[in-house]
Amino acid sequence: MRTRSGIILIKDGNLALIERHRLDGHYFSFPGGGVDEGESLQEAAIREAKEELGLFVVIKQKAAEVHFGEKVQHYFLVEGVGGEFGSGTGEEYGEYNPIHGTYYPIWMPLADVPDNNVVPHELAELVVQSAVEGWHSEPVIIIGKP
Repeated sequence: MRTRSGIILIKDGNLALIERHRLDGHYFSFPGGGVDEGESLQEAAIREAKEELGLFVVIKQKAAEVHFGEKVQHYFLVEGVGGEFGSGTGEEYGEYNPIHGTYYPIWMPLADVPDNNVVPHELAELVVQSAVEGWHSEPVIIIGKP
């Protein structure tokens, strides 16, 4: 199982997400992807932010681990420090194809997150709550629904 690493980026009350249209539906996901061999979880999160959003980020803290059976996804709260939103160069960009579907970076107001299909749902709930109440000092462990 390939370990995944992703980011949580909030700016001006908006959450950076990837809007997806695929054969299995329409949803929004947190930017992130697989950790390459020899790469740390943090390095993967930073690389994925650049590839998927076109942004340079710095990690503030590890916010959550989401477990889906044997699969683990690590999410880091980050701050943007440069780049141009929407200028990513990941392989997912380009014309529609049946494997990747559509792939658009968007800013979603935090207030709209609960009313949209943001996955993983448990992480979306944690982000909305933590943006209001403050972030836990240790990563929150989430057991997701596979």
